[in-house]
Amino acid sequence: MKTKIGTLKLENPTMLAAGVLGTTASSLRRVMQNGAGAVVTKSIGLYPREGHRGPVLVEIEGGYINAMGLPNPGLKFIEELETLRTLEDLKPIIVSIFGSDEREFIKLATSVCRLADAIELNLSCPHTKGYGFEIGSQPIVVETITKRIKETVELPVWVKLTPNVNDITSIGKAAERGGADAVVAINTVTGMAIDVESGTPVLGNIFGGVSGRIIRPIAVRCIYELYRELDIPIVGVGGVNDYRSALELIMAGAEAIQLGSIVAKKISIFKEVSDGIATYLGERNFNLRDIVGIAHRR
Repeated sequence: MKTKIGTLKLENPTMLAAGVLGTTASSLRRVMQNGAGAVVTKSIGLYPREGHRGPVLVEIEGGYINAMGLPNPGLKFIEELETLRTLEDLKPIIVSIFGSDEREFIKLATSVCRLADAIELNLSCPHTKGYGFEIGSQPIVVETITKRIKETVELPVWVKLTPNVNDITSIGKAAERGGADAVVAINTVTGMAIDVESGTPVLGNIFGGVSGRIIRPIAVRCIYELYRELDIPIVGVGGVNDYRSALELIMAGAEAIQLGSIVAKKISIFKEVSDGIATYLGERNFNLRDIVGIAHRR
């Protein structure tokens, strides 16, 4: 069940995705204790942000739509990372960062690198103007930012990709050209909800990002396409809620998977998924490497 994303070693292929239980040392530690092979922090910016006005989250059939607006404490989050690093039996810590330009990304990366095992570049948030998707949908910008971060820090750099483009492989290849050690696919899919009694958009921001099992087929398709085009590892995320759905992403080409929405309801999901995959592999006398991308060989 052990796996590697580039040089980063994981005891099992499950990780906490950015955005859930990722803002305090205690919540990240709790996720580790519940079986995650690694954790990704909530996306951190250079300056504190309150996020969008509410409502910021609505549950829909098969998932959620959120428009949080990247709320975060800014560089004050370093205090939480310092506390986390004093604890024992830590799993790999991937710090997610976002910025409006190259300068902000570089400042953030240099500020957190001593406390991280890898950095995840959030170039794909779909609901915050000036960040994420607006940057991550431009291959040349993705390549440039990735390259500058790789020149600046001596850590693995992962790039989280948006599915809200015509061709996700063009963005993946741009990250690879920039020197990314892995790509993370996918972030949430742009959507909205309307209250039919009032005719009013539910979210304060109107548009948000759809997550949960409803987007899994999109994640599987994106991972499958990326696996055909890239030479670097893929971390799969989107709609995993049990070990069988995790296997779909792995068989499409993911070396490991992240869990997000399901964690809000079941923090034990990491151990459940990891144990389920281990049982599946044992029954077939496989190891994890045998099934990564197997859909391309069938």
